[in-house]
Amino acid sequence: MRRKIYTLQDHIKDSLKNPEFKKAWEESEPSYQLGRTLIKKRLAQKISQIELAKKANTTQAVISRLENMTVNPSMELLQRIAKALNVNLKIQFE
Repeated sequence: MRRKIYTLQDHIKDSLKNPEFKKAWEESEPSYQLGRTLIKKRLAQKISQIELAKKANTTQAVISRLENMTVNPSMELLQRIAKALNVNLKIQFE
C-alpha cells in the first residue's frame, strides 16, 4: 500500500484552517504580490537587483527586501522603481 505524499499545498490547506494562520496569510498577500511582480518585471528586462537599484536610486539591499517581503516601501520608492522599470505603477482597492 502506497502512502500519500504530504505536499506543501497540503500543508498550506491544513494550516489555513487555523484562524490565526489564515489571517496572517491574507495580510501578507499584498507584499507577496508586490515581491512576485517586482521579480517578474526585473527578470523580464534581464537586469540584476544592483542594476535596478542604481536606476531607482536605492540600494540592492532594498530591492532584495522588497522581493523577499521584509520591508514596507514608501510610495516614492515604488514610483522610482516603476520609472526605473519603465512600467506604470497601479495601486487599487478591491
